[in-house]
Amino acid sequence: MTNENDSLTKVHIDLPNHWATDGESLWALPLGNDLYEIRNSPFYAYGLNWGDVVRATTDNLTLKLEVRSVVTPSGNKTLRVFFDGALNQDEQHAVLSSAQNLGFSWERATDCLVAIDVHPESNYQAVCDKLWELEQNGTLAYETCEPRTSGSFDDSPDTEH
Repeated sequence: MTNENDSLTKVHIDLPNHWATDGESLWALPLGNDLYEIRNSPFYAYGLNWGDVVRATTDNLTLKLEVRSVVTPSGNKTLRVFFDGALNQDEQHAVLSSAQNLGFSWERATDCLVAIDVHPESNYQAVCDKLWELEQNGTLAYETCEPRTSGSFDDSPDTEH
């Protein structure tokens, strides 16, 4: 029996205006006809979410597959959490676990950066409200990940961070 993870491939997103990186690669399941289902939470791209079906092509077979557009949104929504370095990963895990009843999962990028995947059936606003509460008491900072620039997965060119 073949493990689905064996079928995953990387797709890439250029992010020339992003505050933290110039690009991101995501795992995706090939569906055929240049369509791929995103299989991890984006840590930097805006307007992409776990489970979205995207169109990805390359201009040259020696180049990476570039995500061109979202074809079918999954209904998931991504949030990014930035923990203060004072909290270790066990403490961060406890903070996130205490709110997990709101219906989300998460994936870690670094010691301090976590991407949260809010499931379609969950109350997105309740998750944002909880993160806002945690931000106000200094536990973390967070950002929503809606598109910043029409037709792009990048940050706005004029955004200052």
